[in-house]
Amino acid sequence: MQTQFEHFAATSMLGRKDSPPRCDGELFFEDSWEGRAFGIAIALSKKGHYEWEDFRQQLITSIGEWESSHALDDPSWNYYQRWLLALERVMLEINLIDSVELEQQLAELITQDTFY
Repeated sequence: MQTQFEHFAATSMLGRKDSPPRCDGELFFEDSWEGRAFGIAIALSKKGHYEWEDFRQQLITSIGEWESSHALDDPSWNYYQRWLLALERVMLEINLIDSVELEQQLAELITQDTFY
């Protein structure tokens, strides 16, 4: 069940370029890491670490960067890779994590094969 903030965050993106993938009207995650990245971004904003709109703008930038260097039908497209990049950038901007710690944590997760 979504709280008011989660509902706001998810619906504020409906019908926009940065809207999360959906299946039968529900948020759709192909892999478990995608749902975790989604939840972390919402939770950090809800806790006041950053404004939701700041995250959205970073996501829009991330999507735009991918689109400017790939064909729009490129099968390597993954919405949540863009989401994760936006989350990483916001966390670095607000000094919630430094780049060394971020790289260490990501390397650990990849090694454990629990994130990607």
